[in-house]
Amino acid sequence: MSKSLLPHTPVSAAIDRVIALVGRWLSYIWGVLLAIIVVNVVARYLFDEGRIELEELQWHLYSIGFLFGMSYAYQADAHIRVDLLHERMHPRTQAWIELYGILLFLLPFIALILIYSVPFVLSSYDLSEVSASPGGLPLRWLIKAALPAGFALLLLSAISRLLRVWHFLFFADPTADASPSGSISD
Repeated sequence: MSKSLLPHTPVSAAIDRVIALVGRWLSYIWGVLLAIIVVNVVARYLFDEGRIELEELQWHLYSIGFLFGMSYAYQADAHIRVDLLHERMHPRTQAWIELYGILLFLLPFIALILIYSVPFVLSSYDLSEVSASPGGLPLRWLIKAALPAGFALLLLSAISRLLRVWHFLFFADPTADASPSGSISD
């Protein structure tokens, strides 16, 4: 279901603004990651000086970008979807599929990740876990905390989408989406 077909609610609009702000700020992480990769490659191949902390920092930044980027991709409707059949369906059918997908798959998956990742982070914090590599980064719990934080943002994004789909299905004018081409406006 196209994002533009779904009407906003006040709550979904507020959540979407927060997610978009996080996404815009997070986009800078890819430039920082690229710079660190270039510095690390130059140091390794020109000066024979590899740095384990730079390699770990690359993985950490990539993880943060991916975990936090999921919520932005879902909010912007830029996530991967199989549209072969979906694009030919009526907008209300698309909305029903979206509703059931969120309720039966996405929200339970997010709940499982959150339930199991928080103790994972707390255990790392309690142990004062550090990198096992000599010269690696300290505060291992901090990068592990990106897992529940990223999924908490994805939960917000899913709630926003759920509110929009719910509003479309149960409160929007059902005659407005009579065209299967999807010419519904917000």
